[in-house]
Formats: sequence, structure tokens, C-alpha cells
Amino acid sequence: MNKLLKSFLKTAVYVLDQAEDVADDVRGRVADRVGRASDRVSDLRDRARDLYAGEDHTLRNILTFAAGVGVGVVTAMLFAPASGQETRSQIGERVHDIGGKMRERFSDGQRTGTEGV
Repeated sequence: MNKLLKSFLKTAVYVLDQAEDVADDVRGRVADRVGRASDRVSDLRDRARDLYAGEDHTLRNILTFAAGVGVGVVTAMLFAPASGQETRSQIGERVHDIGGKMRERFSDGQRTGTEGV
């Protein structure tokens, strides 16, 4: 009985070691992909900075924000527990919601000067 228990424990330790090796491999591959995506975004940001250098930083800030959103979306898709179709549907819904909020915010804020006349 003692030998059987030792054998079982050795097998469990071996399986856990193998699972940890696989998890480390997956983590490494994901980290490499995220690193490459981050490098690409940094390159794009640097190009945009070179193209639009000057005192007005609005466009640069918008491009940097868009690049950050892109990295966030890529990272979310890599780590998403949902299927691709569900993820795309959720992203579409969020984009639609944000677009509606932006339209509401900016349509209320733009006055033509003819209101109340």
C-alpha cells in the first residue's frame, strides 16, 4: 500500500510539472505576441509623432489613444475566455454604445447661436 501511494504521488508530481511546463510555454508565447504588438504600436506612434510634430498635440494624443485601444483589444482577445463570435459581438456592442455616447455628448455641446431666437 505504501509503494502504491508513493507511486501515485510521484505520478501526480510529474503531471503537475508537465502542466506547469505547458503553462510556462503558453505564457511565453503570449508574452512574445504582446511584446511584438507593443513594439509595432510604439513604432507607429513614433512615426505619427514624426509626422505630426508641433505645438498642437491633439492628433498625437488621439493616435496614441487609438494605439492603446488597439493593444487593449488585442490583449483582450488573446486572454478572452469567450469564443471568437461572442467576443466580436461584445466588441461591436461596446463600440456602438461608445459611439452613441459620443454622438450624444457632442451633439448637445454644439450650439449654433440660433437657439431660443
